[in-house]
Amino acid sequence: MPRVSVIIPVYNSLYVTEALDSVLNQTYRDYEIIVVDDGSREHIQQVLELYSSNINYIYQENQGVAAARNRGIEIAQGEFVAFLDHDDFFLPDKLALQVSCFDAQPQVGMVHTGWRRVNQKGEYIQDVKPWHRIPVLDLENWVRWMPILFSAMMFRRKWLEEVGGLDTGFKQASDLDLVQRLALIGCETVWVQEVTVCYREHSGNDSLNTPLQALESWQVRDKFFTRSDLPVGVHCLEKECRYRTLVWVAWRLYYTGYLEEMVEYLEKSLIYSPYSLTKTVSDWVKTFTKYSAEFGYELDALSLTQSKPWQQMISYFGRF
Repeated sequence: MPRVSVIIPVYNSLYVTEALDSVLNQTYRDYEIIVVDDGSREHIQQVLELYSSNINYIYQENQGVAAARNRGIEIAQGEFVAFLDHDDFFLPDKLALQVSCFDAQPQVGMVHTGWRRVNQKGEYIQDVKPWHRIPVLDLENWVRWMPILFSAMMFRRKWLEEVGGLDTGFKQASDLDLVQRLALIGCETVWVQEVTVCYREHSGNDSLNTPLQALESWQVRDKFFTRSDLPVGVHCLEKECRYRTLVWVAWRLYYTGYLEEMVEYLEKSLIYSPYSLTKTVSDWVKTFTKYSAEFGYELDALSLTQSKPWQQMISYFGRF
């Protein structure tokens, strides 16, 4: 039996060969590769045929990435599961570092790492090292911050099976929902403080559908905070988490050019803001500035605050 099952969901990917090669070039060798083809066109199947001796290939009619990942979990044999999105790629020591961490800490159920943002050609943009801001990934910090990149994580398979895998009702936020459920039932997470995977940014990224991302991020919060089994300390975080989620998705909408939708989420955040109206607006700009810096660029605050949707929003506030 392989110790690690690497699950790669594929749908008409231009980059899948680089993803597969990055697994085949790992310094750690005790793994299997499960490719779940979620209804790709024929030419993608022909590309994958070239790797037939190295992969366990499963084809299914298009059902979405969560269903594809769940199918991979069902047939996985490894003690550990690593997911790799078809447009990302591992750095050579990724599996070795995470397996070593699991072996040293048998109580751990999830191991997380940093990641590298790269452009469509695979060229360096920025290294992301969330442990500097969130050194401990306990339940409360997971709920507060959710620093998730699925391709950067590894899981003990038994924990994935215990929570029933991913919720296929989500197209983009099933990973966020899964990690919240795992953390809630006591699945412990630790950092390997290394960058181990490259996250490719390109025009076909699902995450660029930010209206859907915003909607599902909010739905995941709703699903979580309506649970009856939340610890008191976590339940007390609800208002803060809802506010921060709304401001974060508003920034994502701004970043991708959806200013009208941005305003809708900012206005909704007023319900949960701990600040006065004036201070809340100031916090929005401050938070947008911080998120922009984390993505490696400087926010044009003047352009933001002089935009028509922003001005209309502020004008509306001025009536009260």
